[in-house]
Amino acid sequence: MRDQPAQTPPANTAAHRASFFRQSGWLMFATIAGGLFMTAMHFLSKARALPEAEYAQFGVFLAVTMFIPSMPLQMVLAQQTARALALGRGQELSGLIRAAWLGTFLLWLAAVAGVWFFQGPILAQWKITNPAALWLTMPVLLFTVWLPMFYGVLQGQQNFLWMGWSMISNGVGRLTVAAFAVLALQYRAPGMMMGMLGGMAAALVIAIWPTRALWLAPPRSFDWRRLLRQVIPLMLGFGVYQFLLTADTMFVKAWFDEETSAFYVSAGTLARASMWLVGPLAAVMFPKLVHASARAEKTNLLGVVLAGTAILAGGGALGLWLLGPWVVRFMFKPSYVAAAATLLPWYAWAVVPLAMANVLLNHLLAHSRFKVVPALCALVVVYVAALTQFHDSPVTIIKTLTVCNTLLLLICAWYTWGVKATEPEATSRPAA
Repeated sequence: MRDQPAQTPPANTAAHRASFFRQSGWLMFATIAGGLFMTAMHFLSKARALPEAEYAQFGVFLAVTMFIPSMPLQMVLAQQTARALALGRGQELSGLIRAAWLGTFLLWLAAVAGVWFFQGPILAQWKITNPAALWLTMPVLLFTVWLPMFYGVLQGQQNFLWMGWSMISNGVGRLTVAAFAVLALQYRAPGMMMGMLGGMAAALVIAIWPTRALWLAPPRSFDWRRLLRQVIPLMLGFGVYQFLLTADTMFVKAWFDEETSAFYVSAGTLARASMWLVGPLAAVMFPKLVHASARAEKTNLLGVVLAGTAILAGGGALGLWLLGPWVVRFMFKPSYVAAAATLLPWYAWAVVPLAMANVLLNHLLAHSRFKVVPALCALVVVYVAALTQFHDSPVTIIKTLTVCNTLLLLICAWYTWGVKATEPEATSRPAA
């Protein structure tokens, strides 16, 4: 099962596809297993030890961690790792990993100082009654930055075995620690954050250890300007995807009461869970495309991954549409069933175009076709403007999200097939 890093992809198409499906199958299993344990944390909302107001507060902290640009960080490191290994530039990669590690830590220290000075307004704005939950969120935010960085290194290595085990340990650790903290210690929202912290710490150790040969190598300086020409479009492009995936929860918390926010968090959690089925396909595809682009090799993975994503995402949405009330009743309190089940069908179908757009976005950015990025940034402006005008109900917010997700899919499709690829390939401008 172990995937050896820096290997040349199989020469024949059949072997290449077999390798792809083996790796994506394992990563899909690991993502689903880890995600199920993470989702099981939300069963604690049925416990008397976790009232609805406390669960809504946890939903806010969860949304803040999701708002961190974890996916852009992961994809930048995945691209740079795959490119460096394909072109034999391991020492420059070591310097990049160390610089990213130190830089993110310094930014986190600045964020801690900001929270210290503005703790009062933050607690008042988000209706937080226990400051302990806020301060437990701070190390969670640091790990939320570091974990995708090393997932990106593992992804770029195509070392999906350890990446999968790290995902599973994250879910197991979260559920175990949170259950003990909430049920035994009665810590409520802080206990949920303790669960996140415990799971992410275990996952981070498992992710860092297999990559040690890369970041312990003697570092060599690299061209920052060339790097930024690659990194900035990647950060913006994948940042738009993550914004559309997560930002709505924070807007809902600001505009609606705690009970409505709790219903929305439950529906959003279930709907986004369908990404466990489809995300691994794009995750395995991306470093292979970067590797092929760096070596000027041809690959036909896009059609296979896009078709698989459409089938899996559509099937997941259909399942939540039909079984949504039962799933909500099984996972959450009885008071959640009516409201959350009403939101769930809308939310489930909103995720489908987003999942398909993610595949096309991975394809575009893996080939350094960055002309799509300005259009994506404009879409974010449209999305935020629309939300400020149309938020009379949670369903209206989901409808707005659906429209913008569909626009994202159309934009990515146009730049994939409608616009000629004039961007220079990776071999002409290596970043590291």
